[in-house]
Amino acid sequence: MKLTIAIVKGDDYFIGTIKEIPAVLTQGETIEEARENVLDALRLYLEDMQQDKSLENIVLEEDLTIA
Repeated sequence: MKLTIAIVKGDDYFIGTIKEIPAVLTQGETIEEARENVLDALRLYLEDMQQDKSLENIVLEEDLTIA
């Protein structure tokens, strides 16, 4: 899966997100800091998703390739 980091200039900070996962949203004082924070937020998001108890009763699971 290919993910896209998007960073925009806000009034006071650079705002960073993953375009394919809008829930991953953070900021930084510089572009590099915003990028690092996005990667850290993505790691935390994925860890949280692995521990999500609502996914215990899955009735279908399959690989999905997005082109």
